Amino acid sequence: MFEEGRHKLVGGVASALHKAEWEEYPIFIERAHGSRVFDVDGNEYIDYMGGYGPMILGYCPTAVDQAVIEQIGRGTQFAAPFVQLNQLSSKLTQIIPCAELVSYACTGTEANMLNFRLARAFTGKEKILKFEGHYHGWSDEEWISHNPLSVKMLGPRNNPWKVLSSPGQRPAALDDVLVLPWNDLDLVRQVVKRHGHEIAAIISEPVMFNAEPVMPKPGYLEGLRAITQENEIVLIFDEVITGFRLALGGAQQFYGVTPDLCTFAKAVAGGYPLAGVAGKREILESGVQPAGTFNANPIVVAAALATISELEKPGVYEHMARITRRLAEGVTEIGSRKGIVLYSASIASVWQLEFGITAPMIDYRDTFKVDKSQYRQFRTLSLERGIRFHPSRGRFYISAAHTDEDVDRTLEIVEDVLSRMLRA
Repeated sequence: MFEEGRHKLVGGVASALHKAEWEEYPIFIERAHGSRVFDVDGNEYIDYMGGYGPMILGYCPTAVDQAVIEQIGRGTQFAAPFVQLNQLSSKLTQIIPCAELVSYACTGTEANMLNFRLARAFTGKEKILKFEGHYHGWSDEEWISHNPLSVKMLGPRNNPWKVLSSPGQRPAALDDVLVLPWNDLDLVRQVVKRHGHEIAAIISEPVMFNAEPVMPKPGYLEGLRAITQENEIVLIFDEVITGFRLALGGAQQFYGVTPDLCTFAKAVAGGYPLAGVAGKREILESGVQPAGTFNANPIVVAAALATISELEKPGVYEHMARITRRLAEGVTEIGSRKGIVLYSASIASVWQLEFGITAPMIDYRDTFKVDKSQYRQFRTLSLERGIRFHPSRGRFYISAAHTDEDVDRTLEIVEDVLSRMLRA
């Protein structure tokens, strides 16, 4: 099926993320339900991909599916406002700490393009400061220094080189973007001291999930908030991953740090393509008029309302955090018992696993210490045994549909896989 697809589809996949470069071919999915996916060869997998994050309730959640089915009967696209859109906007301004107003898009890439334009319109300044390893979309200006292949490509730590990510990107896109290593407030202060009069915004993932996961140092997010407030710079939290996963109000609720703007997507609509920007009224009313035929269409709005309603039920976040903790602690115990060098940890509904290190990483440059070949072996052997992990990095999503039985089975297979790796 992959060979057939390659004749008509670029790379044989709809997104470059659907196949790792080292894979001969990806598995083809026939259906999915709850915490499981099933391929066209009849194999069943416990899934920790979560559609790269959106499936926070698991696959085919009844409440979301029913809301979408009912909306289909009322209409899928109006090119006009509708009652449920007001309901969703009101709900988002209630649960997201920074949200005084919201604006909608279909993807995180579009939402961050809007964020950049809003920050520039509001401040009258041009430059955006971002961090190495952080992913904010794949437009020319966003996709810079996200995934360089070596530390050498990054240049000096206190004056990094800016690295384009794709053929066809305009070198001119680098002109108004500044780049720094993450988790280092001293470097941020130095750059802001030199360029603060030019910097419209600082954008950051509150947790660096788009590489090997890296947590913010204690006080780091608070430091970014203070620096931006002191220098009339817009602080943007890219919560495409952290939003609705770390807490209903995102990382800003989880860490207690409120940005000026935030991006949301992925989990907000439980598997349907909804994204947007939330933030201060004065910034969102700075004259930027977003447009898009499918922005906040009735289908995705219905899905989002149903998803949020499910997430608001008592115990949902506690269940996901407990399941995630069990997995992380279980793998740590197995690795320790077998003498395998690895780092396994959890935060809310996200579990991370890296080989070759035993302590948290500080920034993107630390991710090159991770043993990627060992992880690749682990992932391949796990897939053969019915566990589906991320093809290239140790970041895994837990959903409300995952169970203790899933954890038991996963740890049993991990024990066997790590034993096979030792024998090899």
